[in-house]
Amino acid sequence: MSYILTGAGANLISWLVLPTSSVSLGASGAVFGLFTISVLVKMSWDWRKILEVLILGQFVVDKVMEAARATTITGAALQVNNIAHVSGALIGAALVFVINRIPLSSNDDNPKASKDNKDKRS
Repeated sequence: MSYILTGAGANLISWLVLPTSSVSLGASGAVFGLFTISVLVKMSWDWRKILEVLILGQFVVDKVMEAARATTITGAALQVNNIAHVSGALIGAALVFVINRIPLSSNDDNPKASKDNKDKRS
């Protein structure tokens, strides 16, 4: 689902921003979105996770910044849709933010927890 949402969002933003004469094909917006999601989802205080985020995060940040620089400096960088790259990454970050805001289900919705509570009452 993340792949589809980041890809569709990146293509929509490209379609809105780029001139009507331009054609954009590919899945790079979705890939940048997935890179961003993979980095943000792995963030925690475990030292192994921090190391993993630093290594993968450096790659993602480098690629997103490279795409952003190419878009701002040259306007349209030689046949590469950098707008899709940046927007895919931003949509991926937004998805992680929105999903993290969704509250976890309560114990009433969890059948195992309900069974445990019934056992405790007996």
